[in-house]
Amino acid sequence: MTLRLDENETAALRKRAEIEGRSMQDVARDAVRSYIETTSKRDLIDSVLDTELPRYAEALDRLGR
Repeated sequence: MTLRLDENETAALRKRAEIEGRSMQDVARDAVRSYIETTSKRDLIDSVLDTELPRYAEALDRLGR
C-alpha cells in the first residue's frame, strides 16, 4: 500500500513523529488503528441503538415526560 499525503499533511506527520521520537510510519499506523477502532465502536453503538431504541421507545417517552 502506498499512502500519498499532500505537503501540509506530510509536514504535520513529520513534526508529530519528531515530537514523539517515533517514525512517521509508526505515527501513521497508530492513526489508522485509532480510526478503525473509533469507527468500529461507533458503528456497533449505532447498530445497537437502531435495534434497541424502538423496543423501549414508549418507556423512554414516558420517562421523558
